[in-house]
Amino acid sequence: MIVSASTRCFSHLTFPEALGRIVDLEFSSIEIDISESGNHLRPSQVHEDLAAAVEFCRSTQRLDVSSYFVDIQAEGGEYYDQFESVCKLAKSTKVVTLSVPSSPLGTPFNEEVERFKQLVRLADAQGVRVGMVSKTGHLSEDPDTVSVICDHVKGLALTLDPSHYIYQRPNPPDVERLYKYVHHVYLRDTAKDQLQIRVGQGEVDYGKLVNLLTKHKYQRALCIQIMPDDETDHLGEIRKLRLLLESLIV
Repeated sequence: MIVSASTRCFSHLTFPEALGRIVDLEFSSIEIDISESGNHLRPSQVHEDLAAAVEFCRSTQRLDVSSYFVDIQAEGGEYYDQFESVCKLAKSTKVVTLSVPSSPLGTPFNEEVERFKQLVRLADAQGVRVGMVSKTGHLSEDPDTVSVICDHVKGLALTLDPSHYIYQRPNPPDVERLYKYVHHVYLRDTAKDQLQIRVGQGEVDYGKLVNLLTKHKYQRALCIQIMPDDETDHLGEIRKLRLLLESLIV
């Protein structure tokens, strides 16, 4: 396992500025945010000029790219066209993992299954793996739904964010059965009433998480995703979690 940082941690900065902060924090690996509403690289840009996007993602100040977070706002055929371009970007930059949000609650189950089947088909053609991201308020908030979708869609993985199985949960569900699907992980510390809290003051059991991942032979990234907070030392919290995770995987 390796510890990486998402450029989403610094979505308020330009991409070069975000890279500078991550380098200063002594990371060797990053996840790049590819979001239409983001400040770094947009899916529409990737689709419009793939060569420029490849060059963009290779300009990382010697940081390895472990994964891409992909949030596409286009609809219909354009949605899949943009995703296919991102898959080609991943192949060109030798990145295997694409993390994609699941749909909001209320989305028909069969519609979600068909969407992920199409995404997996496009990704497979480029040698890339799709991970459905755990998120409160989305279909992936329910572990049973995650299991059924992953079982229905051959090749679909899970990007596990344990915070979303703690936040707003009076009785957090047992998600150990989901670890067999995990291909990527997002981390911060979390309380039942607050999605992001100071590292060490929340309920994420990092030791148990690493042990379960090891049990399932997980050998990919633990990606830190801590957003800026006026009440905390943002850089200090990221550094603290990096050191904690590295001490657990040595």
